[in-house]
Amino acid sequence: MRLIRPGLGGFKQFLMRGNIVDLAVAVIIGTAFTAVVKAMVDDLLTPLIAAVGGKPDFARLSFTINHSVFRYGLFLNAVVAFLLVASVVYFVVVLPLAKANELRRRGHPVPEAEPAISDETRLLTEIRDLLAGDGRRLPDQPSEAAQAGAVIAAQDTEP
Repeated sequence: MRLIRPGLGGFKQFLMRGNIVDLAVAVIIGTAFTAVVKAMVDDLLTPLIAAVGGKPDFARLSFTINHSVFRYGLFLNAVVAFLLVASVVYFVVVLPLAKANELRRRGHPVPEAEPAISDETRLLTEIRDLLAGDGRRLPDQPSEAAQAGAVIAAQDTEP
C-alpha cells in the first residue's frame, strides 16, 4: 500500500495537468470537426463531382497482372477524399481565420522600434548630461553654482 499511494498521487497530478486536459479537449473537438468535414465531403462535394464528372466512386477501377488484382480505384478515392477534406479545411477554417486576424491587425498599427543606440552615443549623452548639471535635481531648484554665487553676492553686499 505504501508503494501504491504515492504512485496514485503522481498519476492524479499527471492527469490534472493543464496540458493533458487541453489535449483531451482538442481530441474531442477534432473528432467532432472531422465528422462535420467528412459529412460535407461525402454528402455535398462528392455528389457534386459525380454530377459534373459522371463517376462518384472509383472503387471498382482495377487492373490485373498475372492473376494479381490492383485496385487503384481505392487509392484514387483516398486521394480525392484527402484533397476535398484539405480544401474544405482551408476554405472554411484557415482562410476565414487568416482574414479575421488581418482585419484585427489593421486596427492596431505596429509600433515602430526605437533605434538602437551605440555605446559611444550613450556615453556622450551621459557626459553631456553631467556637463549640463546635476540631472537628479528638479528644474525648479537652482544649481549648486547658482546657490554659491548667491551666497557670495550676499556677503559682498553686507557692510
